[in-house]
Amino acid sequence: MISRRDFLQATVAASAIYGASGVGNWAKLAAQQALTQDQLLDFNAMGNVTLIHITDIHAQLKPIWFREPEINLGVGSATGLPPHVTGADFLKMFNMTSGTPEAYALTYQDFSAIAKTYGKMGGLDRCATVINSIRAERPEALLLDGGDTWQGSYTAQMTAGQDMVDVMNALKPDAMTSHWEFTLGIDRVNEIVETLDFPFLGANIFDNEWNERAYEPYKIFDRNGVKIAVIGQAFPYLPIANPKWMFPGLSFGVRQDNMAELVDEVRAKGTDLVVLLSHNGFDVDRKLASNVDGIDVILTGHTHDALPEPVMVGKTMLIASGSNGKFVTRLDLDVQNGQIMGFSHKLIPIFSDVITPDADVASLIDNHRAPHLDKLTEVIGKTDSLLYRRGNFNGTWDDLICNALIDEREADIALSPGFRWGASLLPGDDITREDIFNATGMSYPNAYRSEMTGELIRTILEDVADNLFNTDPYYQQGGDMVRVGGMGYSIDVSKPIGSRLTNMTLLKTGEAIDPAKTYTVAGWASVNEGTEGPPIWDVIESYLKRKGTVTIDPNQSVKVSGI
Repeated sequence: MISRRDFLQATVAASAIYGASGVGNWAKLAAQQALTQDQLLDFNAMGNVTLIHITDIHAQLKPIWFREPEINLGVGSATGLPPHVTGADFLKMFNMTSGTPEAYALTYQDFSAIAKTYGKMGGLDRCATVINSIRAERPEALLLDGGDTWQGSYTAQMTAGQDMVDVMNALKPDAMTSHWEFTLGIDRVNEIVETLDFPFLGANIFDNEWNERAYEPYKIFDRNGVKIAVIGQAFPYLPIANPKWMFPGLSFGVRQDNMAELVDEVRAKGTDLVVLLSHNGFDVDRKLASNVDGIDVILTGHTHDALPEPVMVGKTMLIASGSNGKFVTRLDLDVQNGQIMGFSHKLIPIFSDVITPDADVASLIDNHRAPHLDKLTEVIGKTDSLLYRRGNFNGTWDDLICNALIDEREADIALSPGFRWGASLLPGDDITREDIFNATGMSYPNAYRSEMTGELIRTILEDVADNLFNTDPYYQQGGDMVRVGGMGYSIDVSKPIGSRLTNMTLLKTGEAIDPAKTYTVAGWASVNEGTEGPPIWDVIESYLKRKGTVTIDPNQSVKVSGI
């Protein structure tokens, strides 16, 4: 008799040939070079359980441009494995063709050239159409939100996330987990949680005083006679990556042993299917799946990866659904006697010009935006270059931010955090206030100006690099390298912490950074309480109003080796 593991692995292999995952359907679209809503929603329905997954929306209510990363390095055992494959290598791995809809949605290649062909992506009114279509076919489907939902836009900033809360309530998720939600502050988070129409899950969030869970760890659903346990896992490193003073008294962490206990607990309650709704990041989830038995599906988030096929880790299926509302995942499962007997999967691309917006959700979005529309649409400047954020070492949006910090704050060196959220702009686009907030909208935006020694700058960069390139995923926080303006350096990602960075150079003079010398450094998004300085969006506005039109040349100041 074939084992469950062998069956699932065989199913994954077969899906690449027969299109059970939806890739075959995308290939047909590519050949036709035409898209319709019906084609995007076409699906090989099967089984008795349907999961719908969306994650890392970052408050993007409207369609956007969003360029996928050019560089997404994996280290250690993850080297060369998805999601650490980009561009032509990604297309080859998944048997896709350059210039096609799927290539545009899933890679950076020729982004500016083909973006106008296929249009913007996302928009929660379009996501609503897709979700409602799936529910019409599968009324028992579970919609699960992987977190990073309430932060990342002008209207989210102005309403303390209320715009997103109202729109997501309209989409009617069955559960969610969290990360950036906590940067609204613990009081605001708890206020919102009390109003949600669905559970806010966080199995790894504990109250420090009582060492008790602060939120529900899981929810068990009965759908079509199948008992489904959804365990929520919030971002484990919140007190390190974000200001811990905003959520005092809470601790997080991966808590692997705790997860194993919870899986045993829900299995003991007769659960047929265990789903982890995770904001760990893909590589953390890959390790967790290797170490904890009994998890059937991990709906992974945080690292913004979009994969057209599931990744199998032993008996566990990892699903990555992208970010910013670009994709909605549908996963059908045939669950019999506590075993997955088969599945069908599709990463549905939300081409905004193809999918008809849901009228009710569109109206709700417009109503939230209406009081702010003049501010949102005000043109601040223009770009002659593609502005994007994603990439392990640099993005042109952050190059622009660093230029603004150096000029406006009269600094030698600028630092911009390696956030993975932030929409793109095409060459020739106006830069509106909304665009600026899409790249900077958050609750600790103050642009500091500080004196730092060369040694301190090096220490900061080495620490951040270890968050990316430590070979143990449990020591990775899942962002990208801090962006640096005014300084170049070399980095060997294969070296241990403390020895990765060399050749630190002050670009305006060409001189080597002196460890003992003091430099004026400007940055933003410090996790320290009481950071002084203007909000970063004001700094950028002032810079753009002076410059008018900006041109951002490719950043050649970071030299990468050890790949």
